Amino acid sequence: MSLPSGISPRFILLLLGSLPLLARAQSGAAVRGEVRETGGSASPVPGAVVRWLLPGGASGPTTTTDGAGVFTLPFPAQAKPRLVVSAVGYTADTLAVPTTGTPYLRVSLRGGTALNEVTVTAKALSYSAKSVSSLQTISARDLTKSACCNLAESFETNAAVEVSTADAVSGAKQIQLLGLDGAYSLLTIDNQPALRGLSAPYRLGYLAGPWIGSIDIIKGTGSVVNGYEGISGQVNVQLKEPDLTDQLLLNAYVNDLGKFDLNAVASQRFNKKWSNVLLLHNDHLSNRVDRNGDGFLDLPLATQFNGYDKLKYKSGTGLVAELGVGAIHETRQGGQLNFRENEADAYRTAYGTTQTTNRYTAQARTSYTWPGRPFQSLGLLVNGTSHDFTSTYSFRQDSGPRLYNGHQNTGQATLLFQSVIGDTRHTYRTGLSFLYDDYREQLSNGDTPALLAASTHLLRTERVPGAFAEYTYANTRNLTVVAGLRTDYHNLYGWQVTPRFNLKYDVRPATSLRLSAGRGFRVPNPIADNAAMLASARQYYIAQNIQPEKAWNLGGSLTQYFQVLGRPATLVVDYYNTIFQNQLVADMYTTPQYIILDNLTPGTRSFARSAQAEVQAEPLKGLQVKAAYKWLDVQSTYAGQLLPKPLTPQNRAFLNLGYASAFDKWRADLTVQWYGERPLAHLPADGVGGGHAHGTGTAGLEYAPRYAALNAQLTRAFKRLEVYVGVENLTNYRQPDPIQNAATPFSSGFDAAMVWGPVYGRLTYAGLRYRID
Repeated sequence: MSLPSGISPRFILLLLGSLPLLARAQSGAAVRGEVRETGGSASPVPGAVVRWLLPGGASGPTTTTDGAGVFTLPFPAQAKPRLVVSAVGYTADTLAVPTTGTPYLRVSLRGGTALNEVTVTAKALSYSAKSVSSLQTISARDLTKSACCNLAESFETNAAVEVSTADAVSGAKQIQLLGLDGAYSLLTIDNQPALRGLSAPYRLGYLAGPWIGSIDIIKGTGSVVNGYEGISGQVNVQLKEPDLTDQLLLNAYVNDLGKFDLNAVASQRFNKKWSNVLLLHNDHLSNRVDRNGDGFLDLPLATQFNGYDKLKYKSGTGLVAELGVGAIHETRQGGQLNFRENEADAYRTAYGTTQTTNRYTAQARTSYTWPGRPFQSLGLLVNGTSHDFTSTYSFRQDSGPRLYNGHQNTGQATLLFQSVIGDTRHTYRTGLSFLYDDYREQLSNGDTPALLAASTHLLRTERVPGAFAEYTYANTRNLTVVAGLRTDYHNLYGWQVTPRFNLKYDVRPATSLRLSAGRGFRVPNPIADNAAMLASARQYYIAQNIQPEKAWNLGGSLTQYFQVLGRPATLVVDYYNTIFQNQLVADMYTTPQYIILDNLTPGTRSFARSAQAEVQAEPLKGLQVKAAYKWLDVQSTYAGQLLPKPLTPQNRAFLNLGYASAFDKWRADLTVQWYGERPLAHLPADGVGGGHAHGTGTAGLEYAPRYAALNAQLTRAFKRLEVYVGVENLTNYRQPDPIQNAATPFSSGFDAAMVWGPVYGRLTYAGLRYRID
């Protein structure tokens, strides 16, 4: 049989080969698959663009991976199509698709080349698409965008956490999450509670930046496995792992105030099973600097020696064990330029503060995973801490200095079992825990012992056995639900029940909704939680019979993946409301001579509302943009009046621009943080005073002005060496009077704790990193 004129045999063969694809296109058949990172975590990559590449180079139908990294893409009608996969920070690559059957593709993203895998160079997304809770990760790469000498400086390029100076004398830093002080967020190291209790005033300086592998920030109440204390969220610091980190990392830093930091990270891989990492840190400032001319040091003289060693064992047959031990010795001296600690009657001659801290820690983690059952494991987590400090503050010349000393011993243990019910759609975790805290605090105002009414709270021993269970349902497509409950018996406060709930639902392939609700519980440490007030003339008044703080946290977030200039981007909008059933309120409004620490009375309110919108994108190759806006409404009842919490700005804006050239030879980063007005408490009584008059409502409040802070850093990378220079507070903005009545520090109007802005102005720095892989 002859063919019609103009129709070749080749056309007929092409048509016959296309029939299966035409049938698929008409019937709605599709290729399905998932895009994940390679490695042990195998984390999904959300927002990856998956499109058909048709013969002749034309583009076909396009989709994006959902929050779990899963995609579905209908077959085109053309023959021999190929898939192109691209994502933020990834090198696009193509993938051949089988033309028979119903293919399900598992795409692994990693460096190098491998058969049937996509080759990419990755910059991981900050927001986790897999986590059921609102989880944001600060990677080791992110930590190099600023100096990051310690944990306090690790949040400078992050919009979720605010870091502020506690007072203008001690140099202590504190964080806020969802508008609440860091005491309300659970701080963990390697997923074990750490740096709790009396370490709160200076804890952000106890972890060196180069030690950190990553930081996970969870908003809202997290898992019941981690305890009952996380009311506003959790900050987990993952220290560098012995078997994964560089053999050697050396970091040196110096700034124009004369402060230097030295860090060393050294790992040893003895064999396939045993590895070790040694973390060392030293910082020192001996230069007396007073840039604002108020007669006080802008930063305290300080020296810290800090070391931590982590040993790891992996049997290869399911058993993994880790043991870590650490020690810290730190001294600080602040106050007036002419203060000398060793001089006779030093604390009456000039205003000064001194602190000495000795801290020892140990923690162990052991887990066993059943062979052939990767979903079933048994783990034991144990840690212990001894924290001891002494501190002295000039107070009144007639009565002598104010003393605050403390000692804390802590032991914690958690036994955890994990398995499935039927199949991996239904998993559960259950276990037992025990917490031991022994507190010994002493405070005296001059020669007079203080706080006798609260002495039983300052000398207390807590023993808290507990049990917990958590169930997770995941349908592998678009829904994950986690419901947990724990019950603890506190030897001082009786039974405590902590329910928590988290839900993640993928509304559309590129849209994810998260909801969370839960209860938190914590025993406050009145002085340590408000240690900044020690640097003022205010006296502490702590009510009798202090009760634990209890709160509900409700909220959620919406994550949308989209494209900007053809490149993937992410929008995250969240809202959280923390409602206190009971809180120890620090009242600086009611009377100027005191900070009054008392529980909420029946019928009064305390809450924190937080709303944030953040966009992350890479509009051009090598350029990453993060922009965010946050609104806070934090109020408590002070002697019958509902007023905003002092020093908490209602509005905040954030912008981070990061550029990296080819092969990361040059990196440039710029961060802009804008702070709105924030309420101020009035000064201690000095005959002139000023500030809020209690009874006038919010109309009588004073507010700090708006301001912006700009930070920038430039990094040049060589084969094993990185050199960086940077500037903080580029515009040299300063709070005009960070210390009130600095000329009369022994008067009743002295206050160094009402700090809302930069103290020492512009800061320039330089440093280097040397590494051996």
